[in-house]
Amino acid sequence: MLENYRSRFVTPEAAAKQAVRSGDWVDYGFGAGFPELMDAALAARKGELKDVHIRGGLVIRPRIEVVERDPEQESFSYYSWHIGDYERKLQKRGLVKFIPTILRYLPELYRNHIRVDAAFVPVSVPDDKGYCGLGISNYAWRTIIEQARTIVFEINEHLPALQGFEGSHRVHISEADFVVEGEHEPLPTRTYRAPSPVDIQIAKHVVSEIPDGAVLSLGVGGVPFTAAQMIANSDLKDLGCHTGTISDAFLTLYRAGKLTNQRKEIDKGLSTWNLAMGSEELYDWIRENPGIFRPSDVDYVHAPERIGRMKNVISINGGVELDLMGQENAESAGSRQLSGTGGQLDFLEGAFRSQGGKGFICLASTHEKKDGTLKSNIVPFIPGGSSVSAPRSMIQYAATEYGVAKLSGLTLRERAEAMISIAHPDFREELARYADENFK
Repeated sequence: MLENYRSRFVTPEAAAKQAVRSGDWVDYGFGAGFPELMDAALAARKGELKDVHIRGGLVIRPRIEVVERDPEQESFSYYSWHIGDYERKLQKRGLVKFIPTILRYLPELYRNHIRVDAAFVPVSVPDDKGYCGLGISNYAWRTIIEQARTIVFEINEHLPALQGFEGSHRVHISEADFVVEGEHEPLPTRTYRAPSPVDIQIAKHVVSEIPDGAVLSLGVGGVPFTAAQMIANSDLKDLGCHTGTISDAFLTLYRAGKLTNQRKEIDKGLSTWNLAMGSEELYDWIRENPGIFRPSDVDYVHAPERIGRMKNVISINGGVELDLMGQENAESAGSRQLSGTGGQLDFLEGAFRSQGGKGFICLASTHEKKDGTLKSNIVPFIPGGSSVSAPRSMIQYAATEYGVAKLSGLTLRERAEAMISIAHPDFREELARYADENFK
């Protein structure tokens, strides 16, 4: 079967030469899946091309060649949907442009609002029928492939070969205009710091709210990972996974026998996800057990309507600051972008629709400033310049080390009182004065 498409196999340099023109928009994808051969080949055309725009997001590998080789942006400009660890460093050098979005909107953006000329799609080694898996980053590739002028598949020998449930994670060599292959670096990994006492206390509060049979959506921060470790050592059972990013937190639950997916009303028996990001052990788990996962498109995984048809969906995510009305900033420090909205709103809404569902925003009550003093992360209002990632009407539960505040259905005054109750004691009097003056 592959012999029928042998003419499409070219070198990365030949693909970059034929696929990209000056003025083009090129997509690299999202997360730990990254087209490193095509990135290097395109970067080699610096000076030859002009005004080429590259889109990506949540990059955790240490280098993007089109950026590093062209810091003057003579040929290439890089745009991110979601600032990752490496992109945060680029931001300090003025080498990344941030595009705000909610992840579930990406397919609609590509269909009706933005242009994509060339797509560099990382895929697994094809099987004998020419089918490839999308590895660890399904993203919105199906939609992008339908919309792009030129498709390049980059075969990465390290990517898991799973093709999903009923082809949910599968593409065929025939869909590519060009196919490239070669030696790749090991897949980029993400590690977790040891949990702090505050992480542990917040996680205790949240885990106490989780019932047997809950369907979990866990963010990738310290509190979700700490919560997973606690659940693994708890009496909870028959938990499910329907999450934007599957991580080592879910591997921990699986090894403890907690992750069965048997009570899910949708994708029963399967862990559902859009991206995978974590340790090499996580990738090995996915690689060796393809039959227990349903990786799928972002508009399948992140659809609030679908999430809401399952019972007891528990969404756990982190935030930067919350104000007394319940508005959340999850992604910026003033005007400096730290990450992105991502899928947080998708899963907050999905949990809200779910019978028995709960959406938690978790954060430490304070953080330490450069001068060593404490600043409250519960603030009177989200300050000017900072992002409002989730509106006050969307926040159901807020959790700090001082407890959990349930906000849904409360008045502005009641919300302020609930938020003050989980603020650091040193700041409660100041917050109460603001509430008395503004929420009469």
